[in-house]
Order: sequence, then C-alpha cells, then structure tokens
Amino acid sequence: MPRYRLTVEYDGSGYCGFQAQASLPTVQGTLERAILAFSGEAVRIAAAGRTDTGVHATAQTVHVDLARDWPERTVMNAMNAHMIHEPVAVLDCRTVSDDWHARFSATGRGYLYRILNRPAPPALDRKRVWHVKQPLDAEAMDRAAQALVGLHDFTTFRDVNCQSASPLKTLDVARVERVDEEVHLVFAARSFLHRQVRSMTGTLAQVGLGRWSVEAVAAALEARDRAACGPVAPAEGLYLDRVDYEAKA
Repeated sequence: MPRYRLTVEYDGSGYCGFQAQASLPTVQGTLERAILAFSGEAVRIAAAGRTDTGVHATAQTVHVDLARDWPERTVMNAMNAHMIHEPVAVLDCRTVSDDWHARFSATGRGYLYRILNRPAPPALDRKRVWHVKQPLDAEAMDRAAQALVGLHDFTTFRDVNCQSASPLKTLDVARVERVDEEVHLVFAARSFLHRQVRSMTGTLAQVGLGRWSVEAVAAALEARDRAACGPVAPAEGLYLDRVDYEAKA
C-alpha cells in the first residue's frame, strides 16, 4: 500500500478549519472527497498541522495511503481536477516510506502573518491580510519579539482550549519586518500551542501601535497568565508556510 506525501496550498477563508467536521466545509474534507472521486477509496489523511477557521496555507503537508500504486503526477493532477472549484491545490506529490508521517516526522513548522498597514482597506487581498490603519513601528515590534525566542512557558500566549500537555515550547525564530505596505511576522518552531502565533502577533501589534513598550512583551511572557496577553490577531492574516522534515523524507 503506497503512501503519498502531498504539499497543499489553500485559502482558508471559506472553511471551518482544516480538520474534517460533519456537515461543515473543511480543507480535510475537500481533499478526502477529491481522493475518493478519482480513486474510489474513502480514506482519512494525516496533516502536519490543523489550521483554524480562516487560516491559510502555502505549504501544508499531508499524507495518504492508497491501495493502488498510482503515478505521483496522476495523484496530483486528478485531485486538482476534482477541486477545480475549490480554493485548494496540491502543489507536489511524492511517494514516501510507510513509516513516514506528515505530523510526527516533522522537525519544524513556520508561519507567516501578514498585516496590511495602510489607511485604505484591501481589495484584492480581502480576508488574506489583517488590515491595520494606524502606522506600525515594525522595528519596535521586532525588538520586542526577541524576548519570545527560546524555551519558555508560553501560557500567556496559549488559548484556554489548548489541548497540549505542556505550555513549554521552544520558539526558534520570531522576526518582524516591513515589506512595502505590509508588516510581516515570521515564526518558526518544532511545534506551536493553539493560537500561539495569533496571540503573539496581536500582542506585538500593541507595541507597533505605541500602546505597549518593548519591555512589556517580556513582562507578559513572564507573567505566565493568559490575562496578560494582548488582543488576539484575527485568523485571516495567518499562513502555514513551511513544514520541515529530515532530508531522507
């Protein structure tokens, strides 16, 4: 039974998250229906991460086991043909060993958060960026973000419904930079807590707006208290844009 690794791109604005839910539109449900349509197999796929409602991906990774040994290009093209009216696309397909797992074999994940920072609202990128009208100080946000790098108790930036066994995580990268009219926040870690990236982004935005000092972010982290978190950033600006694996995968 061959196992296929798929790299998937999607606009999450029309879905109730990645994970399949009965009677609700989800990315997982869309992918599994496409597999059923071309292969005749009702399968359950596994993903590197379960993005929330409204969150996008440029490089989500999933795997699926199929009974028939299909050519890789056929799997990719057939799935895309059956999703032609959906904002989901398979960018790459390759066979992997049967002990490779989209989630458990991952060694790192990267997220990009896009803030459109201008007076005018988005027309072409509506529901794909967070629109902040007031000027943001990206340099101050970047300085504040460095306090988050490393091994920490991220209780402050952890959603109350997070199911992770521990609030301890190691954040490898936290970077903020201005790109023309946008402010980009880049985060990388082996894994993240539920809504950790959106929580950190919303807090750092308070620094950019001049409402919080740079030092206040470190104090919020040290508080280990969800009440110390700033407003949580909306889902529409967030992208899962990287999943890392060992080279042999």
